[in-house]
Amino acid sequence: MPRIIVVEDEPSLRTDLVDYLRSCGYDADGTGLAKGLAPLLAERPTDIVILDITLPDGNGIDLAREIRANSACGIIILTAHSGAESRISGLESGADAYLVKHASLREIEATVNSLLRRLKLADDQPGDTAGQWQHDATNWLLIAPNGQHVKLTATEDAFMEALVANAGVACSRDALALALSRPSLITNERNLDAIVRRLRRKIEQTSGLPAPIKMSYGKGYIFTGKGTD
Repeated sequence: MPRIIVVEDEPSLRTDLVDYLRSCGYDADGTGLAKGLAPLLAERPTDIVILDITLPDGNGIDLAREIRANSACGIIILTAHSGAESRISGLESGADAYLVKHASLREIEATVNSLLRRLKLADDQPGDTAGQWQHDATNWLLIAPNGQHVKLTATEDAFMEALVANAGVACSRDALALALSRPSLITNERNLDAIVRRLRRKIEQTSGLPAPIKMSYGKGYIFTGKGTD
C-alpha cells in the first residue's frame, strides 16, 4: 500500500490526518519535527510527504528542497500560509501540490490520490522501465528511457560512472569523493550534496523524468535506474 508521511507540528491535526489516511487504506506515519522525517524515510520507501511550512526546528520550504534533491517521492505542502508568494515558494521548492489548512480531509485525500496517479503514470511511461537508463562515459551523456540526452560535466560524469557501476547498491560518500578525485568532499558533505542537487535538477528538467538517483540515509547514494555504461 502507498506510504505517506505527515510532517506537522500541531498534534491534533497530525493525529487526525494520519488516522484518516490509515482509514483510507494508506500506510501513514507522522512527526512533529523536521528532524523526525529522515528516520521515517529510512525505514522503507515513501510515496508522498505532506509538509507544514512552519516547524519548530526548521522550515518546510527548505525541507521540501532537500526531499526533492534526494527523492522522487511526491510532496504536498499543507500550511496556514495562503498568500501567493508562499504558494509560489512552495511550488518552486519542489512541491507537487499546495493546500491551505482549512482544506477538508476529503480534499487532502483527493489531492493524495491525484498525485499518486501522476506518480504511477510517470513510472508506467513507455520505455520508462528499470534497466533502460544508459550512461555514455565516452561522450559524457546520461540517456533517459525516453531517449532524451542529458549532457554531463566532467564531475557529473565521474559521479554517474561510480553510481552506475554499483547500480542498486548504495555508493558511499567516501567512495564517491574519491571517484570524483576530490577527497575534500569526504569532510565537506554539503559540497557533494550540492553536486547531486544540481545533477538531479538537470536530469529532471532535460528528460522530464524523475532522476534515478536516491539518497540512502547514512550510507550514500544509489542509482535506481539499473542502467548500463
